[in-house]
Amino acid sequence: MTLETRRLVLRPWEEGDAEDLYRYASHPDVGPIAGWAVHASVEYSREIIRGVLSAPENYAVVLKETGRPVGSIGLMRGGASNISIPDTEGEIGYWIGVPYWGRGLIPEAVREMVRHGFEGLGLERIWCGYFEGNVKSRRVQEKCGFCYHHTAENVPCALEGVLRTEHITCLSREAWLSARGGPVPGGGEG
Repeated sequence: MTLETRRLVLRPWEEGDAEDLYRYASHPDVGPIAGWAVHASVEYSREIIRGVLSAPENYAVVLKETGRPVGSIGLMRGGASNISIPDTEGEIGYWIGVPYWGRGLIPEAVREMVRHGFEGLGLERIWCGYFEGNVKSRRVQEKCGFCYHHTAENVPCALEGVLRTEHITCLSREAWLSARGGPVPGGGEG
């Protein structure tokens, strides 16, 4: 499946994207703040594409103007999420390469993923989280209508042996519909 916004195409990752993934995921300001290790090689990035990024509802964030991936976004439903949620709910995760920070691209991608989650997948609630200190991620969630729900302490992340404090935010279908001014077209009132 491919999703589109004004400036972006969200499409499945391909092994041929490994060099682009490495270009941005190898920067020390990207992965560690999001809870994962800096990519050390193009081959490692290729393995991440084959394993982690090949899961359902994971998308490369591709700039329409270049046709190249500059970040990633995913929607994990139910048990695929790191937080305990039912299959009728999902959790969004995202990141973007440093040269693209501050351009509003990730909020644009998150809004499309939220729309897809509620309209396309019929989710009732969508969750998001950010680790303590990740102000940029917190701002994305605020801009996209997510509201603080709770804080979890000592949360393990993909960095071995590291525990973090994670702030969890949430957006209900009803709040999303209300912010949009009405029901989903053709989808009833939820």
